[in-house]
Amino acid sequence: MPHDAGQPWGADRPEDVVASVREALGDPEGRVVAGPGDLGDPAVAGELVGRAAEALGGRLDILVANHAQNGFDGSLDEIDTAMLDRHWVVDTRSVILLIQAYARLRSALPPRSPGGRVMMMTSGQDIAGGMPGELAYALQKGALASVTRSLATALADHAVTVNTVNPGPVDTDYMTGEDYEAVAERFPAGRWGMPDDPARLIAWLATDEAEWVTGQVIDSEGGFRR
Repeated sequence: MPHDAGQPWGADRPEDVVASVREALGDPEGRVVAGPGDLGDPAVAGELVGRAAEALGGRLDILVANHAQNGFDGSLDEIDTAMLDRHWVVDTRSVILLIQAYARLRSALPPRSPGGRVMMMTSGQDIAGGMPGELAYALQKGALASVTRSLATALADHAVTVNTVNPGPVDTDYMTGEDYEAVAERFPAGRWGMPDDPARLIAWLATDEAEWVTGQVIDSEGGFRR
């Protein structure tokens, strides 16, 4: 995880992440397959989808693209071509390539096989005030929000829903001190979102109950006030 290794909070060890997922499943023998790879490499998206499908006996129903390039960004005066390209490659291009590989797998199933779900993640860049200090990131996340409905239409014949979730500020231990408290005060509940908050929405979108919800960008921000 070279991106996280370069951030102040550092990188998680893949084996620790796998162990935490297995613990959350409540099954010490539950099968969890790690697939580290640099999504800046255009070949990796297809490899990851193929690895996941192989681990699941050749069929893959649910794809959640929950990765992003953060940092290495700036204001309108500060951004340059390297920043723009770096965010495009990871935040947008890799997501489209993941969905393309997923769609090709689904097309090999019997027509309109149920259960297909795709979820992308965005960052509220289209809500009041935007993200003027992170223009490269906001641009690429905005592209995902914009293409949500087009992808939903493209995958409708495969009985796949496509939705995008804006989780708002989520406490993943990347902010502390006065800045942390200032953000918490902007929530009516007086606390940050926790990983379980958007995760519950994503889990619901993966169920049969959500089969009639597609092409939507859904805010899960707990009333966050900008």
